Order: sequence, then structure tokens, then C-alpha cells
Amino acid sequence: MGEFITNLLNNTIPIELYLAVTTIVFFVGVYGFLSRKNMIMVLISIELMLNAADINFAVFNRYLYPGQLEGFYFTLFAIAIAAAEAAIAIAIIINIYRKVHTIYVDEDVSKMKY
Repeated sequence: MGEFITNLLNNTIPIELYLAVTTIVFFVGVYGFLSRKNMIMVLISIELMLNAADINFAVFNRYLYPGQLEGFYFTLFAIAIAAAEAAIAIAIIINIYRKVHTIYVDEDVSKMKY
């Protein structure tokens, strides 16, 4: 416990704390993806999982290659891709809502077959 306090006082956060936070965020996203029926909530859950992966890229870059920025560049690229994916997903959800007048996954799947 003394080493943990010393690291926090020196403004160096151990990698285990970052990994614990990203693991929690990722599995909250998995739970939301598997349990939610609303398409917007499913999209938010997917974004949580992608953000957890992005944080891992930045953290591993910081700890493994502190003088290089490849992990940060990859993270920025992934964030840009996630923003484009979210915009396209919202556009698809809006079109589905206009067609079937609901955004719940279990109702939409059966209506979209016809």
C-alpha cells in the first residue's frame, strides 16, 4: 500500500489502475450491448467498448514506448472512425424509426423481415 501512495504522490499512476478502469468500462459496454433493447443504448454500449480499447492503446504506448506517439496516433484515428461510425449508425436508426416507428431491437427485427 505504501508504494501505491508514493506513486500517487509522485503523479505516476500504475498501469494496473488504468487497466482496471478500462476493463470495467469495457464490460459495462458488453453488458449494455447484451441487455438493452433500445438501439441508441446499444450504440452507446458499443462506443463504451471502443473507448476502453482506445484508452488501452494510449496507456500501453505511454508505458511501453514513452518517447513515441504511435499509440496516440492510432487512438486519434480510432476516435475519428468511431465518430463516423456513430454518425452513420444514428442515420440508420433514424431511417428505421421512420419506417417502423420504433427503435427497439426485438420489435424491429421482426418488422424488418417484411
